[in-house]
Amino acid sequence: MAARGRGRAHRRRAHRRVVPREEKVTFYYGRPVLKEPVWKVPDVPAYLYLGGMAGASSTMALLAELTGRPRLARAGRLAAAVGATTSVGFLVHDLGRPMRFLAMLRVLKPTSPLSVGSWILAPFSGLAGAAAASELTGLLPLPGRAAGVVAGVIAPAMTTYTAVLLSDTAVPGWHEGYRELPFVFAGSAVSSAGAVGMVAAPAESGPARRMAVAGSVLELAASRRMESRLGLAAEAYRTGRAGRVLRTARAATAVGAGLALVAGRSRAAAIAAGGCLTLGAIATRFGVFEAGRETARDPRYVVEPQRERVGETGSSVRGQQH
Repeated sequence: MAARGRGRAHRRRAHRRVVPREEKVTFYYGRPVLKEPVWKVPDVPAYLYLGGMAGASSTMALLAELTGRPRLARAGRLAAAVGATTSVGFLVHDLGRPMRFLAMLRVLKPTSPLSVGSWILAPFSGLAGAAAASELTGLLPLPGRAAGVVAGVIAPAMTTYTAVLLSDTAVPGWHEGYRELPFVFAGSAVSSAGAVGMVAAPAESGPARRMAVAGSVLELAASRRMESRLGLAAEAYRTGRAGRVLRTARAATAVGAGLALVAGRSRAAAIAAGGCLTLGAIATRFGVFEAGRETARDPRYVVEPQRERVGETGSSVRGQQH
């Protein structure tokens, strides 16, 4: 029996092939190191975009109301309600059953981004819907206005919690960008809300144009900073389908911001700017999502950075010993 046990152990050791450092890692015993996220396309990218746009639109509506711009406030409230409601719809479709979304609301766990995000999305959607309903019907104006104010207060969390949710996973393309990804999503959300304001409220579009430009600058700067800090995972953001989509996103965002600067003189420029910024925001979410999935599929995005960290730790220890 001992001989048979030694034979089995020898075969197991032989099967566990050690990958030389110079060899490119393309496998891990025939399996990925990480399980690829099961989230579906287009459900989750659409959920990411619509939630961010809804949050920033709610903030735009609140500020417009405080500064005496009723048409811009109305556009922001309606966009927030439609975006939040549709976002929940895409999330529920991805989950498969509505009860799964309701199950996430059974408890509030402050240490879980998913739990906290669910408790941001659910009340925000209800409040934004109530504010929009009051705006459209003229009924219960004071409660409707109060709902819009509370939604506007929650809105900043609404624009960024999805970035925190992605960054909290083990997927290298998302986790390694945990510092910059909330700024990428926030800038994209602000620019997409500005696009809504420019198109829907042309007579009061000045603040919306400024939002569009400021959000675009923040998104582009944070994206560049994130890719420069990601290390090996940045390759997934620059190559393949994700790279093509993100290049399109940057080009559309830059063109949209440029058009927004002159949109006050031309209705056609405002519509074109709104279209470009919306395309850029959607493409940003899809590109980030696809880049993360690629880093989960390919084991080298997990293994090679670990090798580098182990090597750095070993060098540091040897240096201290000497």
